[in-house]
Amino acid sequence: MTVDEDLRRNRLMFYRRDVERIDRCLSEFLKMSGAKSALLVDREGHLVARQGETLTIDMDTISALVAGSFAATKEMARLLGEDEFTALYHQGRRDNIQLSLVGDRTLLTVLFDDRTTLGMVRLYAAESTKKLEAVFDDILANGGAGKDADEDISADYSDSALGTLDDVFGG
Repeated sequence: MTVDEDLRRNRLMFYRRDVERIDRCLSEFLKMSGAKSALLVDREGHLVARQGETLTIDMDTISALVAGSFAATKEMARLLGEDEFTALYHQGRRDNIQLSLVGDRTLLTVLFDDRTTLGMVRLYAAESTKKLEAVFDDILANGGAGKDADEDISADYSDSALGTLDDVFGG
């Protein structure tokens, strides 16, 4: 297995066409559910993609908090004898957040208000989660077939990046 393949399997790495497919899924979800915005966040708190109304939201902060919230509830689930909870809901006075686990790597994060209902969000989030999982499965099965020829990570860059990480973390 090459360094590029290893990085792709162990870390989320999407190419332009992958993100375009994800964006289409998120846009379709927003049209069907009536939610304000949809984010796809990896379990480490990094924003993968976003669609909808997000102008006033600090995306880095919300992404990190979403991942932290999901990690905390995973521990609660474990204490209750579950592997993990696959969906979470936070209700506010005006705004609400629905989190859904997509595969084992990402969280579909939906921000919505009283223009839609929790039932609509849950219904279409479940459907969108399946579509996103199919996209991820396809990406992994095809080894990044969605990438353009000029998007390959060069061996020199991969080696340099790994060397830098080793220096930083003492590997």
